[in-house]
Amino acid sequence: MRAREDLKYLLNRGYRRKVALDFVANHYRLPMGERHLLARCVFSDVWIAEVRKKLLRPGELSGKILAIDGFNVLITIESLMDGKAILCEDGLVRDLKYQGRYRLTKRSRGVVERVVNSLSELTVGKAVFFYGKNVPKSGEVKKMTESALEKFEVPGEVRLVKSPDFELKSFENVATADTAIIAAVSRVFDLAAYAGREFRPIPFDELLRGEIKVHSFLTD
Repeated sequence: MRAREDLKYLLNRGYRRKVALDFVANHYRLPMGERHLLARCVFSDVWIAEVRKKLLRPGELSGKILAIDGFNVLITIESLMDGKAILCEDGLVRDLKYQGRYRLTKRSRGVVERVVNSLSELTVGKAVFFYGKNVPKSGEVKKMTESALEKFEVPGEVRLVKSPDFELKSFENVATADTAIIAAVSRVFDLAAYAGREFRPIPFDELLRGEIKVHSFLTD
């Protein structure tokens, strides 16, 4: 994909992300789906190197406090389950569902329990979940999470806050795929990828090599 090469070229030379993305997307007249794909997955070489240094391995979490970007993790896991998640250039799995706010469904409880069970396996010292309080039914998700923490005997707490991003940036170890948070914290763990490891994300390079049709992947 020439658009990817051009975007990376500009990012590697210090162009602001939005400016570079707008220029490339407009030049190639990319549809919204392909624009979104580039925005989520393409990064400068400097960013990729920095993120890889920050990434925590599962064995490094034992006894540590882990702050969790709740809705980000839940959306990504559900995207994995739906075959709509992609392994991006910086090594993190991200969703491509464009759904915006999290939507409570019949499978939400199972997804929450999958996350908390994973935290039990990782033997974290404490899990601190953050959910945006303005998201519809966030209170129900909070109760589900608290119930799961009790069920799997994971030390932790759940907070409903106005701005999860702001709160998460004050922690050392954070589970998120949000680039603004990643840039501000010391260590990052891809909890969604770990909890949903039985579901295979689509490697970005497979899309680029044409092994999977971009249009099909984005629209099915």
